[in-house]
Amino acid sequence: MLSRRKFMYSAAAILAVLTLFASCGAKKVAPVATGKIVFALQSEPDGYDPGITNNSFASPFMNQLFEGLVTYNALGEIVPGNAESWTISPDGKVYTFALRKNLKWSNGKPLTAKDYRYSLMRVLDPKTGARYADMLTVYVVGAEEYFGGKGPKESVGIKVINDYSLQITLKEPAPYYLGILAMWVYSPVNQQAVEASPERWTMDPATFISNGPFKVVSIKMGEGVVLQKNEFYWNADAVKLAEINFRFILEPATALSAFEKGEIDGFREVPASDIPRLRTGSDAFHILPAFGTTFYDVNTTKKPYSDPKVRRALALALDRDELIDNVLQAPSTPTIALVAPGYVFGGVDFTEAHKKYGFSSKASVEEAKKLLAEAGFPDGKGFPVLELSYYTNATVKKMVEAMQQMWEKNLNIKVKIKVQDWAIYYAGIQKLDYDIGAMGWGGDYLHPMTFLQLFTSSSTNNNAGYKNPEYDALVAKTINETDPAKAVELMHQVEDIFVRDLPVISLYSRSNTIMVAPYIKNWALTALANLYFKDAYIEKK
Repeated sequence: MLSRRKFMYSAAAILAVLTLFASCGAKKVAPVATGKIVFALQSEPDGYDPGITNNSFASPFMNQLFEGLVTYNALGEIVPGNAESWTISPDGKVYTFALRKNLKWSNGKPLTAKDYRYSLMRVLDPKTGARYADMLTVYVVGAEEYFGGKGPKESVGIKVINDYSLQITLKEPAPYYLGILAMWVYSPVNQQAVEASPERWTMDPATFISNGPFKVVSIKMGEGVVLQKNEFYWNADAVKLAEINFRFILEPATALSAFEKGEIDGFREVPASDIPRLRTGSDAFHILPAFGTTFYDVNTTKKPYSDPKVRRALALALDRDELIDNVLQAPSTPTIALVAPGYVFGGVDFTEAHKKYGFSSKASVEEAKKLLAEAGFPDGKGFPVLELSYYTNATVKKMVEAMQQMWEKNLNIKVKIKVQDWAIYYAGIQKLDYDIGAMGWGGDYLHPMTFLQLFTSSSTNNNAGYKNPEYDALVAKTINETDPAKAVELMHQVEDIFVRDLPVISLYSRSNTIMVAPYIKNWALTALANLYFKDAYIEKK
């Protein structure tokens, strides 16, 4: 058996660089035992159930309220969470976790391996509607069959050995599986709370039972969520903050104003127009690289967007330099591919291979016009009105307006913009009730497969309706490849197909912008956009 160790990806050094450990450079002082912070979020999540949501807007809550078998430290390394240790079988398929003996729910009741099996089997129940179900079905023995109603519950490779020992068996070895285990879909949920109110248990603090460093004490839709230290957390002695008040302030400019008035202590998504000023004049402002790509979903099931030539024409007609420099105004890398920079193998970043695509960050107008003509729309004639959809967000609003102008100017087509609140918007995206819609993906683990697996035919996160048996087969082959060098080669082949077919229109690899008051120490924001306050404290306010 392989002994448990502090696990690091092959790109761990890169991830450490992309993570801000906010105490760096601070003078040594004893952290205070209590403290309260107010942190603003620009988007309200579609839900708070870790077994259901895949919404990145839920991430700040998932990271404070829940903890899985493994988690991340401030350097972005995988470290023990609820499991104090683990072993991996020589063939890389069987993971056996030793749970901590003092695990409890936020209501003080014991948390055991049985809770983990219940939670993961709940994800595999189609009635749950888990949007990350494929993070189990693709990897765990018997999970796909059970999820599809073709196999018994007992055949799923999730086994309780005793109260403090859980075993997970994979179909094939996956070297990056520990990173998947750190995703919130693998977090435990309280069976009694869930079954008492399956649809509402996360809506009421009295029933919102969790297991992370914080717990919910107030939740007001449209206003915010207040968390307090969870005294039953296994490492509660290390948690210094008494309270986190997450407020929903939808307009970044309003959040910045509130921050500068001292009304809040931090917020995400800094207004693009203020970035130049803040970069030189604020010690609270930070730009951090992110393992994520911003793209726009294309409804590949709907004509004329079902034609790859149309999708490529639309992609090439956009000037990404202009979008980044004039709209986003934050360091980002223009791209037509999918995988973001940050995964390094053999000393070479995975995205170095993107050079072979001959992509220009400027608009390739003539080539785009030619492709559109070949698709049957010379000079845009006969092309239907393109509906460009997005969710309520100030930065995205500016982005879609700029894209609208470029498409109308460069392709001579008509573009109509449609905006909705996130929950309604995303429901339409999932139902393929759109033409082109603002989306994107932030990596869930530091590996190219977090992007490439999105667009398989069976992926619960494939909202483009894209189906390509060649793509599916190559992804499956890649997952089962145990030789790291061969796996990298296969992943490049998968991305080659993606760039050829362009089921989505990629714009740029992201960066994270965040404002945090200098007196808040030891907060962490990883390249996976995981924001942690479990080690944070207030030095002086």
